[in-house]
Amino acid sequence: MKKLTLLVGIGAGYVLGTRAGREQYEKIVGTARSLWKDPRVQEKADQAQHLAKQKAGEAQEVVKEKAAERKSDDSSQSGGLSSVDTPGAPGQHSGGLP
Repeated sequence: MKKLTLLVGIGAGYVLGTRAGREQYEKIVGTARSLWKDPRVQEKADQAQHLAKQKAGEAQEVVKEKAAERKSDDSSQSGGLSSVDTPGAPGQHSGGLP
């Protein structure tokens, strides 16, 4: 009898908790949707998207400049040859990892 009471209690708690949980979830989703549709929120989202695109373009330029500088530094330090381009007999490595 105690097991049956326990199971009924667990079942009732589960059903009531699920209903309350789903209602709360729907309430949160509804609030989030209405907030997202707010013109002020949309304006800020558009501004953030524009700023992110701008900064991404700036970052891309910086990376290109740094890559060009590094390539220039690498070629001047090795006399124009990288370790991969070092001449040697076929099948021989120039001291690097195989």
